[in-house]
Amino acid sequence: MKTLFFSLSILAMSFNVLAQKNTFSYKIGEIEVVLLSEGQQGGNKSILIGATDKMMAEYAPSGTFPNAVNAFLVKTPKQNVLIDAGFGRELFNNLESVGVSAEQIDVVLLTHMHGDHIGGLLRNGEKAFPNAKLRLSDMEHDYWMSDEEMNKVSEGSRGSFQSARAVIEAYKEVMQLFTPVSIELEIGSASMLKGIAAYGHTPGHTAFMVESKGQKLFIWGDLTHAMALQMPHPSVAVTYDIDPEQAVTSRKEILKYISEKNIPVAGMHIAYPGIGTIESAGEGYKFIPVE
Repeated sequence: MKTLFFSLSILAMSFNVLAQKNTFSYKIGEIEVVLLSEGQQGGNKSILIGATDKMMAEYAPSGTFPNAVNAFLVKTPKQNVLIDAGFGRELFNNLESVGVSAEQIDVVLLTHMHGDHIGGLLRNGEKAFPNAKLRLSDMEHDYWMSDEEMNKVSEGSRGSFQSARAVIEAYKEVMQLFTPVSIELEIGSASMLKGIAAYGHTPGHTAFMVESKGQKLFIWGDLTHAMALQMPHPSVAVTYDIDPEQAVTSRKEILKYISEKNIPVAGMHIAYPGIGTIESAGEGYKFIPVE
C-alpha cells in the first residue's frame, strides 16, 4: 500500500457515546478519535451500480440502506486534526460539544473534495478554521483545478469544481499538497497518521491510518456508501464514483488488507457509530459496529 507518514503526538482502546448520536469517542493508544456526524439517513438503489434485485431483496428489503455524513476529529495532547469537514451544518456544534473551537483546529486533512467533505471549510467565503493548515492529495488538487476535467462534465455538475476551487483559494497560503507515497510531515512526536492511496471514488481519494502504541484505526473516507450492499458485494459501486472500476479495485484491496490485519475502520458514510471491525464472510465481508 502507498503511504504518506505523519507523526502525531498523541488512551488503551475504549470508546463512549458523547451526545445524541452526533459524536462518538474512540481511543487508540494516546489518541482520541471523535466521530462528528451530520446526521443518519437512508440511501436507495438509484445510487448503486451493479446491485441486483436479488441483492436488494437480501440486504436491503425495504429498498433503502443506512447511510450517514461523517467527519472525524483526531485529538492529541498537542494538536487537533480534523479529517474532512462534512457539509458544515452540524460540524461546529459537534466540535463545541467536545470542547473544541474552530480556532483550535491545527490541521485539516481531506480525503477528497466532494461537497459533503469540504462544505464546513468556509464561512461566508472565508476560512472557517483560521489557524489550520490544509493538507490535500496533489492528484485531488490537480483534478478539481483542471479546466479540461471540468469541461468534461455537464454545466449543472460544474458547481462541484467551483466549490472545490473556492476552498483551495481560501486556504492557498496554508495548503500543503502531498502524494500518498513516502512524504513525512511532522505533527507531533509519538504516534503516526498515514495517508493511504484509495483512488477511484475521486482521482486523489485518500484514506488515513491512525496509529498509537501499536493500536490502529483506518479512516477510509468514501471507500463505501452502502455498507449493507458493499460489504457482502464489494463489486457494487456508486454513481458518485468518478472511476467506478478503480473504486471497486481499491475497496477490494483495502478490505482484504484490513480484515487480514484485524484493523478497526471508520468511514464518512458508515451509520452511527461510524466505527467497527471487518470480518471475511463468504465471498465478501461483514461489518461489526463497535458498541
